[in-house]
Amino acid sequence: MAIIVTDMLRGFLEPGYPLYCGESSRRIIEPVKMLLQEKEGKEAIIFIRDEHNENDPEFRVFPSHCIKGSDQSKVINELHYYWQRGIDVPKTRYSGFYDTDLNKILLQNVSKDEDVTVVGVCTDICVLYTCADLRNRDYNVIVPRNCVASFDEKAHEWALLHMRKILAVKITES
Repeated sequence: MAIIVTDMLRGFLEPGYPLYCGESSRRIIEPVKMLLQEKEGKEAIIFIRDEHNENDPEFRVFPSHCIKGSDQSKVINELHYYWQRGIDVPKTRYSGFYDTDLNKILLQNVSKDEDVTVVGVCTDICVLYTCADLRNRDYNVIVPRNCVASFDEKAHEWALLHMRKILAVKITES
């Protein structure tokens, strides 16, 4: 089993950055921390982190953010303990699989009949695309509703519904 912690970064979860997801997104920090505390030592904990070069093509769609080496690309302080003990996977696109070692890491740590739990931000972007790629690889995926958030509440709800109905992701209440 594994937990994928998606973009729980200063650039998305702390005020003052161009892609701050808003105060309501901070509500997931404590439930994510509690989940990691409960699963530490029992499951692989994988942190996928946005980490872009300065001229990344994604900046045609979104403002410049999470530049490699910047404070924005660092895991929030509340989860730093688990990041230090987990597996770090920098990424440059929405899916944690694109041009990363995530597939290899999962193959080494999780069998196909085990669950992969995905938490983090943004539900309708990086969480969604990572879940889609997990399902395309036939993993069982769980997304705890209280451990995902987005800056757009309607898109957040749509993504949860889409993951449940189309991708067969198990959406749990805790």
